[in-house]
Amino acid sequence: MKFKKLVILLFISIVLCTNTSASEQTNLGSRLEHYQYPFTVSNYQFQTQNQTLEMAYMDVKPEHPNGEVVLLLHGKNFTSAYWEETAKVLASNGYRVVMPDQIGFGKSTKPAHYQYSFQGLATNTLGLMDKLNLNKVHVLGHSMGGMLATRFVLMFPERSQSLVLENPIGLEDWKTKVPYIGIDQWYQAELKKTAEGIKQYQLNSYYDGQWKTAYETWVNILAGMTKSKDYPIVAWNQALTYDMVFTQPVVYEFANIRVPTLLIVGQRDRTALGKDTVSKAVAKTLGYYPVLGKKAANTIPNAKLVEIAGIGHLPHIEAFDLFIQPLIDFLDTE
Repeated sequence: MKFKKLVILLFISIVLCTNTSASEQTNLGSRLEHYQYPFTVSNYQFQTQNQTLEMAYMDVKPEHPNGEVVLLLHGKNFTSAYWEETAKVLASNGYRVVMPDQIGFGKSTKPAHYQYSFQGLATNTLGLMDKLNLNKVHVLGHSMGGMLATRFVLMFPERSQSLVLENPIGLEDWKTKVPYIGIDQWYQAELKKTAEGIKQYQLNSYYDGQWKTAYETWVNILAGMTKSKDYPIVAWNQALTYDMVFTQPVVYEFANIRVPTLLIVGQRDRTALGKDTVSKAVAKTLGYYPVLGKKAANTIPNAKLVEIAGIGHLPHIEAFDLFIQPLIDFLDTE
């Protein structure tokens, strides 16, 4: 009987220790201090808006360089870490690859006060280029990164060799159909985020209900930050960037792009900010990428469009081979 009790106590002890350990592992810190990126991370420190900020970035140099650089810009619900496979293949083809976490994201500073604009983020990114002595870059942006990439090439065409947009958001102006959601509302929604909620959103919005173990990483990174005691500042920055995305469309300036452009568009994507706040009839008119991709390609001068059937918002995660080959083919010709 004593032995049986001892076994039960030992089992309970192991379970408690395991749960505590798991809890500690999921607290990744507000700047992902406890999450290891795939390549060495450096920090670009600079002054802006009366404060000192740090932009974390990875800089992958190829063994046999071709003299060209690709700048990879992440989406809103991601960090530069999700470019790992893309960076490896680009580097194997001779490209130097620079992957920053924008201010407010990943391992970069989460400021308590910051006026977000795509112009500001583009200027910060140009500062990183100057620090690294990069004259011209191919600019690739995914999702929100596509809006930033567009703003970057519009502002700095002389520093941009080409533009690649992978399922970018901002192909339409949501505020013409979606009611405005204030920063305070976004903030409260961010504070309520859980691992389960994040996974459900990604499952429905990105992967059409088809989940793979490989996708867990992108849930765990976001969920891991919610465990930090400093998560409220992460949530606040996320709320501010939602407002930036909603109120600063780039779609009206596509005709002004003056660099060679490639659009890679997963055709199953239906991403649209605030779609859940409108009627079903209006929602059906939002985020329809088979039409939005063609419209953007027809508006951007001399743009090329690659449509990937049956793939959603994340071609470089969901269907890497279908994403990387047209990317390499485009970069090699520009």
